Amino acid sequence: MTDFHGVFPYLVSPVDADGAVRMQVLTKLCDDLISAGVHGLTPLGSTGEFAYLNSAQRMAVVQTTIEAAKGRVPVLAGVASTSTADAVAQAKAYQKCGANGILAILEAYFPLADAQVESYFRAIADAVDVPVVIYTNPQFQRSDLTLDVIARLAEHPRIGYIKDASTNTGRLLSIMNRCGDGLRVFSASAHIPAAVMLIGGLGWMAGPACIIPRQSVALYDLCRAGRWDEAMALQRRLWRINEAFARFNLAACIKAGLAIQGYDVGDPVPPQAPLTAEARKVVEAALRELS
Repeated sequence: MTDFHGVFPYLVSPVDADGAVRMQVLTKLCDDLISAGVHGLTPLGSTGEFAYLNSAQRMAVVQTTIEAAKGRVPVLAGVASTSTADAVAQAKAYQKCGANGILAILEAYFPLADAQVESYFRAIADAVDVPVVIYTNPQFQRSDLTLDVIARLAEHPRIGYIKDASTNTGRLLSIMNRCGDGLRVFSASAHIPAAVMLIGGLGWMAGPACIIPRQSVALYDLCRAGRWDEAMALQRRLWRINEAFARFNLAACIKAGLAIQGYDVGDPVPPQAPLTAEARKVVEAALRELS
């Protein structure tokens, strides 16, 4: 299960008003996504609200996802902290639970120099025996990964993948040219997945795949088959979801989409707010178009 590829939905974290993880809801969502053909599951990505959960909630989300997957698809657990020691502890704990890989995310309050950014990701990879995906998202992270840092991290034996959410597709090509097969690239929802697949990407990790899994898998299959005209026709239809996703709070948008489809995932964790009625109509209209 170390050959990651395809569609990895960033799972929401269903949390009730008292802070309890709705494990039955998350289990059903995981089952349904696997039935829809997704290639893996990613708890505690951006859509999973990792920045708003405590350690017990994070562990409950990861454990529930691993138990729901039952080995059918790989589970890449998100690890994020402002502290290297805490991130290492999370990574070790999630591997012990049965995670097949780690999605490494850097949180930062004070700016960090390249050496400190590199040491954070290297420490996570040194601490585990499973593959590590490095995740860079300059829109939210205070300290991004430069191409030089990415290239050095790609030499680590357990760092084999990157999800880059920079919105700069040229940067993805630069990473591919610089690192070759040493670092394989996943698209984010900030990119056009079909375009990333065209230049050599492996697939995408993104929240919208939670609400349009079958269409996302169909797009991936068309790209893999080299049926680019059909792929782009489908991509243009699916882009409505990405446009809605970009306009609204990440978790609120995907949680609203899931609620519309009958999943009782609850509201985003405060101080985030659920979508307004008008915003929810935008998501509902986009889903109706694709149903």
